[in-house]
Amino acid sequence: MLFQTDKECITAPLLYESHMHTPLCKHAVGEPEEYAAVAEQRGLKGIIVTCHSPMPNGYSPSVRMSIEQFDSYVEMVERARRAWEGRVDVRLGLESDYFPGIEQWLEELHARAQFHHVLGSVHPQIKAYQARFYTGDWLDFQRTYFDHLASAAETGLYDTISHPDLVKNIRPEEWNLDRVMPDIRRALDRIARAGAAMELNTSGRNKSFPEVNPGPEILREIAARQIPIVIGADAHEPERVGDRFRESLEDLQSIGFRTVSIFLNRRRQDIPITDALASLNRESSASTPKT
Repeated sequence: MLFQTDKECITAPLLYESHMHTPLCKHAVGEPEEYAAVAEQRGLKGIIVTCHSPMPNGYSPSVRMSIEQFDSYVEMVERARRAWEGRVDVRLGLESDYFPGIEQWLEELHARAQFHHVLGSVHPQIKAYQARFYTGDWLDFQRTYFDHLASAAETGLYDTISHPDLVKNIRPEEWNLDRVMPDIRRALDRIARAGAAMELNTSGRNKSFPEVNPGPEILREIAARQIPIVIGADAHEPERVGDRFRESLEDLQSIGFRTVSIFLNRRRQDIPITDALASLNRESSASTPKT
């Protein structure tokens, strides 16, 4: 939809921040209302709050909400939805960790609320994950990580697989893309068959291996398989909402993507990248993130 201003004809807001957190995860700051305010400034249509899921048996409790806080989380997002209704569309989502054997817990958790977007994440930096799956060989660990990404997609529990080369940030000196690329291609083949989307996570530019997650070579492999792509900033503070969306969308265009996706009511919607770019506030669609 187009509307006229004194300066130019621009597109109405279209994009959502599809990956953002709350203080309940214990490593984010700012209430959802504050994130919504930044989304409005940057020309976004809405935000989907996707805080870190509870996990059973004391799995990494220091970086996520507890199961006892789950109802408070749902209420927190609903409060922001009401506060911003008519200006910014606030939706409930979740970022759920995956490892083999957790499927039943996740199925029951995801049924507890009406989510709009569920991210599937493998967090290889978590000590509990490494205790289970790191055997002393970093290449083997990286291969296991990509196998788990594919397995997550195959569960059917997730809409989007998030930051899908996060493992490179743990030990950048051990990251050799050519060495692990055959495993990545096999994982992407499985993800394509499963029908899950993949995330371009702009926060990777601020990590120890400073490029988006996934990097451009993997993005080309994703494009070749026609896997849908969702963009998110993984915002842990309000200023990061929509961070570097414009340059990341332009990068996707240069690789060959023509659309970017969002999920509402757990149904994928595809937006032409040209329209997405036109909809962003040119003056404030990218932030200067804290390092």
